[in-house]
Amino acid sequence: MVFASRLAAVTLAGVMCWTVPAFAQQQQQPYPQQEQPQQPYVQPAQPYAQPDAAPPPAPSPRAQQAPNTYAPDELVGAGHRFFGNVSRGLASVIERAVSQWGLPNGYVLGEEGSGAFVAGLRYGEGTLYTKNAGDLHVYWQGPSVGFDWGGDGARTMTLVYNLPATNAIYQRFGGIDGSAYIIGGFGMTALTANSIVLVPIRSGLGLRLGANIGYLKYTPRPTWNPF
Repeated sequence: MVFASRLAAVTLAGVMCWTVPAFAQQQQQPYPQQEQPQQPYVQPAQPYAQPDAAPPPAPSPRAQQAPNTYAPDELVGAGHRFFGNVSRGLASVIERAVSQWGLPNGYVLGEEGSGAFVAGLRYGEGTLYTKNAGDLHVYWQGPSVGFDWGGDGARTMTLVYNLPATNAIYQRFGGIDGSAYIIGGFGMTALTANSIVLVPIRSGLGLRLGANIGYLKYTPRPTWNPF
């Protein structure tokens, strides 16, 4: 009986010795980690770049007024005071001139007389007005050839473009083809020399503007020689 008890105790001890190390070995094995699902790569969103704002369109050179040029309202005001009651069509003529040649940097107000029988002559005098170079008294004369006759006198407003200095007006100016026309009782033509453009606006000249060709010579003193 004692032997059987001892045998049972030894057997139980052997079983315990065999199971304990096995259990300890199982405890030492790391627990397998659960594999995390792979997240797809998403590129971070770039901040939205505002497109550069387009610069405002630059105004046309003819629309820009330089400090030494005359605006249309200044020209119309001076012309109304000069021509008086006959100046109803003046604004239309000045608008036409400004749209074609821009803003002048001077103008001449004066009176002239002309006469013609096929060949003609023209004489005038007036004052050149500028904003930054002072005023200047000027005279002009010149011949013309065409299908016209008679004589007349008129007040004249001459727009002056690209004048580098007041004394640069003292030279001969020839006509520009196709520049003569009549609006509202005013006749307008254009003359040029060395990049300077003169636009005489005359009242009451009728069809003589389109019927003759010639040139004008500006001088500091009056002269009977138109050449």
